[in-house]
Amino acid sequence: MKILDGGVTSPKGFLAAGLRAGIKPGKTNKDMAMILSEEPAAVAGTFTRNVVKAAPVLWGQKLVKDQETVRAVVINTGIANACTGEKGYDNTVRTAEMAASELGVLKEEVLVSSTGVIGQQLPMEAIEKGIRLLVPELRHDRQSSRDAAEAILTTDTKTKEAAVSVELSGTEVTVGGICKGSGMIHPNMGTMLGFITTDTAIEKTLLLELQRELIEDTFNMISVDGDTSTNDTVFVLANGMAGNTRITEKNEDYETFKKALLYVNRELAKKIAGDGEGCTKLFEVQVHHAPDKACAKTLSKAVVTSSLTKAAIYGKDANWGRILCAMGYSGAAFDPLKVDISFESKKGSLAIVKDGVATDYSEDAATEILSEDAVTAVIDIRSGEEAATAWGCDLTHEYVSINADYRS
Repeated sequence: MKILDGGVTSPKGFLAAGLRAGIKPGKTNKDMAMILSEEPAAVAGTFTRNVVKAAPVLWGQKLVKDQETVRAVVINTGIANACTGEKGYDNTVRTAEMAASELGVLKEEVLVSSTGVIGQQLPMEAIEKGIRLLVPELRHDRQSSRDAAEAILTTDTKTKEAAVSVELSGTEVTVGGICKGSGMIHPNMGTMLGFITTDTAIEKTLLLELQRELIEDTFNMISVDGDTSTNDTVFVLANGMAGNTRITEKNEDYETFKKALLYVNRELAKKIAGDGEGCTKLFEVQVHHAPDKACAKTLSKAVVTSSLTKAAIYGKDANWGRILCAMGYSGAAFDPLKVDISFESKKGSLAIVKDGVATDYSEDAATEILSEDAVTAVIDIRSGEEAATAWGCDLTHEYVSINADYRS
């Protein structure tokens, strides 16, 4: 596997653009993006499990269900187009129609995604203007992916991209992606939008099954604040332009492609977790030697979502009791007297708990390890062979400030 400096334009046949259409307040922030495949692309999609689903989510679910292939995605930020009734859904369809007209494709080949404030109708004049401006700006180059990645941000502080290439029976294929997400992030998809492209030729049914499997160990293993959004969507588009032998079964090529797609999903998910609203560090929780995968996932999620643990990580405080407490109320069965806990970062590794009780560790050494911008809690429950990893971030004063002022 070759890790690339790239994003959605890295695979063959994908173009992108991002610019300002005037949806967000201000004069400079980009707020619309578009991704186009030169050839019809098989599509897979995963969506929020929130009962309250935004209009573009409903449109996306329809297209993933009904369409074998699509050609484009239109994304706007600033307004989520959620809780907007029939008019909101009509505006989503209208967005697809306008993009289709400009691109010379069918509206059913255009996916739509929105993110931002809930309850407001889209300013359709700005949307129409944005589409007209985006189409002539579509490019294959590296900067165009960066522009699209920037245009989909809301409270994010940085763009999020990833790309890799692998060989399938001698043919090089590429997977690339961009995403956004900073707040309202919680397992089962948080306010995140993800767009992954690949030039791999693969059957849609296999692509959909594979992406749904990978989501469970990547995007569904991150949490920032415990809120599950109305708009979460991750699309995967595969246009086959690499020219590999089409993947129609779970063979060696399928497994190789799976590793590439997993890498992009995981890297994008981690970048969301590490850019949580107001956060200062990425917090990773690994659970090892669990009796089954479900137990490992439940425990890792419980720790990474614990507000008290997140606050302790922010304060560089090795308050391991909060970790054991979160594990204890998670609902997963384990023996507290078999639990070992260590903290790790670039500064090293430090055993904090052995057999359920504190080791004779140095608080100064723990503080030094917890001062890095990426911190890992390694939990061994010594009860089996399964493992899971969850990602989150620390909980800071700035998180409250951001969300108290979000609409103002």
